[in-house]
Amino acid sequence: MTYNLNFDNHKEGRTKPLAALKRLLLLLTDEKRSLFIALITSIIHAALTLTAPLIIGHTIDTYVQAGKYKGVLEFSAILLGIYIISLATSYFQTKLMGSFAQRVLFKLRNNIFMKIQDLPIAFFNENKAGDLISRINNDTDKLNQFFSQSLMQFMGSIFVMTGAGIFLLSINFTLGAAALVPAVVLVVFSRSVTRWVKRLNRESLDTTGNLSAEIQESISNFKVVVAFNRRDYFRKRFEEANTLNYLSALKAGLSNSIFIPVYGFFSNIGQLIVLAFGIYLISAGRFTLGLLISFLSYIHNFYMPLRQLAALWSSFQIAMAGWDRISRILRMESNLTILSESVAPCEASYLSFKNVSFSYPSGKEVLHKTNFDLERGKTYAFVGPTGGGKTTTASLISRLYDPVKGIVMLEGRDLRLFSTEERSKKIGFILQEPFLFTGTIRENIVYGNPELAAAGDEEILNQLSSSGLDVLLTRFDEGLDTCVINGGASISLGQKQLIAFIRAVLRRPEILILDEATANIDTLTEQQLELILKKLHQSTTRIVIAHRLNTIENADEIFFINGTQIIQAGSMEQAVQLLMQEKRES
Repeated sequence: MTYNLNFDNHKEGRTKPLAALKRLLLLLTDEKRSLFIALITSIIHAALTLTAPLIIGHTIDTYVQAGKYKGVLEFSAILLGIYIISLATSYFQTKLMGSFAQRVLFKLRNNIFMKIQDLPIAFFNENKAGDLISRINNDTDKLNQFFSQSLMQFMGSIFVMTGAGIFLLSINFTLGAAALVPAVVLVVFSRSVTRWVKRLNRESLDTTGNLSAEIQESISNFKVVVAFNRRDYFRKRFEEANTLNYLSALKAGLSNSIFIPVYGFFSNIGQLIVLAFGIYLISAGRFTLGLLISFLSYIHNFYMPLRQLAALWSSFQIAMAGWDRISRILRMESNLTILSESVAPCEASYLSFKNVSFSYPSGKEVLHKTNFDLERGKTYAFVGPTGGGKTTTASLISRLYDPVKGIVMLEGRDLRLFSTEERSKKIGFILQEPFLFTGTIRENIVYGNPELAAAGDEEILNQLSSSGLDVLLTRFDEGLDTCVINGGASISLGQKQLIAFIRAVLRRPEILILDEATANIDTLTEQQLELILKKLHQSTTRIVIAHRLNTIENADEIFFINGTQIIQAGSMEQAVQLLMQEKRES
């Protein structure tokens, strides 16, 4: 099943709190032992809390009123022991849940990141990087806070509240029933506002993600902002996103805080009912002072957890809103599925497009029923105007996308039959704007190359020399140890393209795609790259995308790409004529 890859267009039904919690707890299967121990300590803590009021009531009626102070001291010592044990169980539970929450957070962030890596390029085109970062960092932290600070307190409050309610009804059913009437009103109130609170919290988290995306975009493009002196433009966009986040956070905060005063009010009403009705029963000789004090303690133990649940319920709603945003990622599946082999390979060209049509989401058609064949070991050039579909065609060859219609064939097999590892090994892609990792040149050029991943400097240098790439390494003062900082911000764009070129050629792919790979390189270096390409194995198929005609003059065949069609241009002269004709028509 393939889900919509755009969060904004992703429609999701309302999630009931208990159903959402049940789905969330499925992540905790490896933590059953920790949860069980924490649950037992929570029950022990609740039992001790509920035992104390009975002892206090018994002590007042039996020893205080009779003046037997020895019994008062004995039961005071018992109460002290109960309180110490209760403190120990509370501390142990807090420590246990803190480490438990960190393990869950670690596992959850790993799962999200691994899921994101499995999603296709289209997913990243349709969603902002800043929002994804917010989901991994901010939203998971909301869940961490709930697990570490709220979950066991939530369960403990329910145990204490349930036990207190049972004691209230068992001591005096009429008085207990009267005391619990406000609780019924609170249940109705909570059910009526829960969805509203959750919706506002989800909107608050969404605007936080948008704000993060705005910050990420501004910082990433700060050179452009300064160059065009458009700080005012980005300042205005940030202010708009920040204001929207402020307003949504304000609404969410107000909705979260509405529970505490309402629960506090009805808690006070419950205590007034007990006090007034209890004094009446004492005056009628149907109740004792000790039982009234016990009853007041139990009504406190019933409504105080309710007041705590008000705050915890807000935390739960925030966690569930964060979980909704996280689960949208975890439930997504890539639309680039690997097909099972069902038919034998057919006799065909090395690489073929069979009636391929493609369009980006919510965009016009880029290719329409395109057909062409590429032979092994030849050099092909893709030329055409900007936006004509050259890079899209290359992306379909490397299966960064799948055609909307038609089939891309490699070695007579549907490209979708190849595993990710097979396809990556066969096809090398040098992007127009290469991405480098923070580290050294050594780490960057062996990336995605299992054969050299654990190799030493001597072996790497030998491989560079045999491929003719060692001459490019001399462009860097510190050789393999040259530092690459912040994705290559410390070096020029031309140097970044050289490193990407080395990385791709070292892998010895069967198909090498160069998408404007020499656009920022001087003529002398470009000639050196041409010599290196000639040293590739004779069976290597080269696909060159370029605007500069001198880059493609040695191509075996030229394809002109524009207007949803790929036309076999043939000679260099024909390619020039097609380009000139396109310019006149535009």
